[in-house]
Amino acid sequence: MGKVFAGGCACGAIRYECSADSPQSFNCHCRDCQRASGTAYSSFIIVPHSALKLTRQPKFYSVKSDTGHTVSRGFCPECGSPIFGKITELPEVTFIHAASLDDPSWHRPAADFFVPSAQPWDFMNPALTKYDTEPAA
Repeated sequence: MGKVFAGGCACGAIRYECSADSPQSFNCHCRDCQRASGTAYSSFIIVPHSALKLTRQPKFYSVKSDTGHTVSRGFCPECGSPIFGKITELPEVTFIHAASLDDPSWHRPAADFFVPSAQPWDFMNPALTKYDTEPAA
């Protein structure tokens, strides 16, 4: 069994629990993530979809990313909190918004994605690996 953690939306209508071996974390600076988060980037934890248990399904909306992937963003239909992300071409994984964790203090991003889109007013940790797109692209 992997690391067990939980989280949910701001109003508590959606809760999740996850047990994932070695979850990976990153920051995405693409314009879609900036718009969805309302700030300079979104910070995510990548987990196997099968490791996730939900109390309620979020509402999703989808966009076509700059790399051609279909990205779906899951949010609470009650309070609007962003909780999950999915990429149609990667159905086996779910991206959990780090801000939705009950205890986000353990979250340690390993990389910054879409660095050319990063806002000049945002400070990026120079110790993190930088990618112009996502590593799989």
